[in-house]
Amino acid sequence: MKKKGYWIYGQGQLKKLGIAKILPIKNKFMKTILVATDFSKAATNAASYAADMALALNANLLLFHVYEIPIAYLEVPVIANFNDLEDTAKLETEKLKEELIERTGNKINIATQVKTGSFFFELQSTCEHVHPYMVIMGSQGTTATEHVLFGSHTIHAMKSLQWPLITVPINSTHSSVKKIGLACDLEKVIETVPIAEIKALLSDFSAELHIINTGKKGNFASDIIFQSGVLDEMLHRFNPHFHFVTNDNIDEGILDFVEKNGIDLLIALPKRHDLLNSIIHKSHTRQFIIHSHIPVMMLHK
Repeated sequence: MKKKGYWIYGQGQLKKLGIAKILPIKNKFMKTILVATDFSKAATNAASYAADMALALNANLLLFHVYEIPIAYLEVPVIANFNDLEDTAKLETEKLKEELIERTGNKINIATQVKTGSFFFELQSTCEHVHPYMVIMGSQGTTATEHVLFGSHTIHAMKSLQWPLITVPINSTHSSVKKIGLACDLEKVIETVPIAEIKALLSDFSAELHIINTGKKGNFASDIIFQSGVLDEMLHRFNPHFHFVTNDNIDEGILDFVEKNGIDLLIALPKRHDLLNSIIHKSHTRQFIIHSHIPVMMLHK
């Protein structure tokens, strides 16, 4: 059942999902923030960020972990190893939960879910059942292994997950989100900009919006002016501020603007503007996320 944009589940349904504690009856209309973790330093920092945000928004928190069974060609069964992996995963998840309970003064509802299988498949499946307000992940780890493993999961989720996804830099801490940046190429804004989701974020955080045009120098055609007017009209209630970045290196231009203007959260639109190609396809692809000092949110239309 759905009411006012939130999905409501009975306790029986939640129990089947393994998250019976996430939405008590008295809080069944609350938002849920899902944080995916592999217990690395980067992921744990992202969990702390998510807990602080849940506290600020009066939201529930779901700690989500997927462990994969290693493929081994042995003559003896590996059931014992499987059980060990599961027990370790559950212990680590509960440990993290206790740390976050202490961090937030036990003021938010925290549930855990441990699964085995393919990380993205299980994440997507859980999102389809829980309908999270947002998903939060660490943007990168400190070791080469963390870059390859959890980093690759993050990049794939950025590209394919259809739920709002925030990637959190390893040294980023949550504070009040007062300035939200939107990186936008200002092309076909009606068809490409998720207005409803952006309005919800601005309302929930009581934040101001800074729209950063990512066109290259000299590309300010009349259509860009027209599209900025359309976007301004759609978001007029929030009095958006428009900025035109004239740097041939899109990543560098956005990061420079973000740093100089004190942006707390940057929104990118993966399917539209060139930032997606910069993040996912080229050799320097992950540099934007790796070097960003603030959380980056991916919003799909």
